[in-house]
Amino acid sequence: MKLAAKSDIGLKRENNQDSYSLGEILPGVCYAIVCDGMGGAAEGAVASRECARIVREHLTSAYYEGMRDMSVKALLNSSIELANRHIYNMSLQDEKYEGMGTTVVVAIVTRDYVYISHAGDSRAYLLNPSMHTITQLTRDHSVVQRMVEDGTITQEQAADHPEKHLITRAVGVDETIRADFCQEDVTEGDIILLCTDGLTNYSSVDELVLSAEGVSLEDYVSKIVEKANENGGGDNITAVAVSV
Repeated sequence: MKLAAKSDIGLKRENNQDSYSLGEILPGVCYAIVCDGMGGAAEGAVASRECARIVREHLTSAYYEGMRDMSVKALLNSSIELANRHIYNMSLQDEKYEGMGTTVVVAIVTRDYVYISHAGDSRAYLLNPSMHTITQLTRDHSVVQRMVEDGTITQEQAADHPEKHLITRAVGVDETIRADFCQEDVTEGDIILLCTDGLTNYSSVDELVLSAEGVSLEDYVSKIVEKANENGGGDNITAVAVSV
């Protein structure tokens, strides 16, 4: 497996509130984490950094070879719950952290499967560059996504909706959190892409999949982050990729 990541402040922000982590847990088993902080420049950065740290530490210490699918699901969800409890308690103990929170999307990738848990609007995609296919694996926890599902607005209207930045779930905001989980088959050549909305709000799905053709994984993440900046760069941009 190959791993690559890039995070950029973008063209309009003064601070980067995104955080990420990725690495190998065991031979042939990798993890990837992306978080997008909220609540003010310093506080958002603290929330995303702490979330990425706690999730990483829990995954790398508790994962073991031969884990069953349901055990992997429980591990991913419990890592997010631990991060939520920690960040929520920080906000209670120090008023400067009041209201801070973060999105999270976390994946464990083996040679056969990708397991994903998430809360918020940071996304996970499954790409196959040779087949020119891309599939969004996560569902945004956002006001706009709920409006699309209710039939209030169309998917096209959602792209430019003034409330597209409002999310309905975030780590650390409430005492408890419910993460969504999915599991998908992967094959050799697939790429799992985790990213913040600073990438997806300034990139089309065609750009995300076509940029992967004929380049290294490191060049791919650099290319899509640069493209998001070319398209406006209105937010922090983070892309983390695992190639099977």
